[in-house]
Amino acid sequence: MLPHVNAECMQVFLNEVAQRYPNDNIVRPLDGAGSHKSNALVLPENLKLHVLPPYSPELNPVEHLWDELREKHFHNRVFDSIDALENQLVDAPRVMEQDTERVASITRWPWIINSISNAN
Repeated sequence: MLPHVNAECMQVFLNEVAQRYPNDNIVRPLDGAGSHKSNALVLPENLKLHVLPPYSPELNPVEHLWDELREKHFHNRVFDSIDALENQLVDAPRVMEQDTERVASITRWPWIINSISNAN
């Protein structure tokens, strides 16, 4: 969990993803958030960014991961404190990260594969 939504935190995120999966070629779809558009971002060698059209959250696989997280880890839950909520926000994605088959089934869409193939 990062303290801000800005280019500096986006850089931390991109570096972390690239470091965790050094043997993978990663394509990260992005929406139009300002932190995604910064010219200051330095992309790791194994990571490419793919900017989605405006107003198209249905095309962003990350949105579908959030749907899954909300449904499986937050549905009908009341937290005793903000700390408990934050702990769940940290733990839930870690659980999902370990279930690579489920993540792939949610995020591996033909349009992404076709788009990447056409870009090369």
